[in-house]
Amino acid sequence: MLKPVAWNQDSVRIIDQTQLPGQEVYLDIQTPEDMVQAIRRLAVRGAPAIGIAAAMSLALVAQRHQSENQGELLGALEGAAKLLAASRPTAVNLFWGIDRMQKRWRGLPGRTLAELRQALVQEALAILEEDIASCRQIGKIGSALLPDQANVITLCNAGALATGGYGTALGVVRAASEAGKSIHLFACETRPLLQGSRLTVWEMMQDGIDVTLMCDSMAAYLMSQKPIHACIVGADRITGNGDTANKIGTYMLAQLARAHDIPFYVAAPLSTIDLALDNGGEIPIEERDGDEVRRIAGAPIAPAGVPVFNPAFDVTPMRLIRAIITEKGVASAPNIRKKLKDLFKKTP
Repeated sequence: MLKPVAWNQDSVRIIDQTQLPGQEVYLDIQTPEDMVQAIRRLAVRGAPAIGIAAAMSLALVAQRHQSENQGELLGALEGAAKLLAASRPTAVNLFWGIDRMQKRWRGLPGRTLAELRQALVQEALAILEEDIASCRQIGKIGSALLPDQANVITLCNAGALATGGYGTALGVVRAASEAGKSIHLFACETRPLLQGSRLTVWEMMQDGIDVTLMCDSMAAYLMSQKPIHACIVGADRITGNGDTANKIGTYMLAQLARAHDIPFYVAAPLSTIDLALDNGGEIPIEERDGDEVRRIAGAPIAPAGVPVFNPAFDVTPMRLIRAIITEKGVASAPNIRKKLKDLFKKTP
């Protein structure tokens, strides 16, 4: 199974996703500063994946810290946590992973340094394994929502590369295919950084799943010309009422799905749901460098210096979402808010 983030004893090994599909390059990250840069430049990306990467980075701080003074080690961990938390603002799994690691080391007073280090490595590895298990369960649950023969549209990459190794939206596609269903995926290229064409198409071709690439602007025409049975996307943050932040273009795709009476599904683990926020208007939306739009692979495609509007995410309101698929079950319309809360009650 593809492992976009892995524990490597003295480093955190990641696939440099900026190099795909041309090269499969692995990076060994050794410091939280280097992990922050990897997250910011999207070498590692996807809400669950960056949560795992941050957790492993903190475990690595504990492993590599030279001092035998526990206070100094805890201070280094708190500093690294603050640094990592500032890397990207929208994906809540980043903060969830950091918070879980903080609770672990804060909950171990009086332990030896060796015990503390071992506990943090175990916690980071548990986060990874739990994510893979959650994604498989999301896939199994979501697969039941698709007919035996289905044309599906997705945006961006919510696959193995965005998670611990199986995927959320693409996990549904994988599980359906593994169950013997005939799935044809239409992947939006996902401007400006082309995660759909570079990553999603690459993943599906690796798995032998039928996939067709299209420009984002072609989705409406496709929906009008061909039976589409579902749109399935991932999420970077879901608020208490079901509003969902995901890659820019998701809101547009949801509007098109509604206009063509196509079910629009969001697939995400419970760790992506932020019950502390009431609605999508409270989600911080990251805006990125304008050169991501002005250039492709370093080559200019627009006049130098033209002003650019480049939000990395948009918010799809709950009213456009047919259901949110989680590892604990499906929160479907109407009253997604209540059903999300009920799903959390199933969590130990």
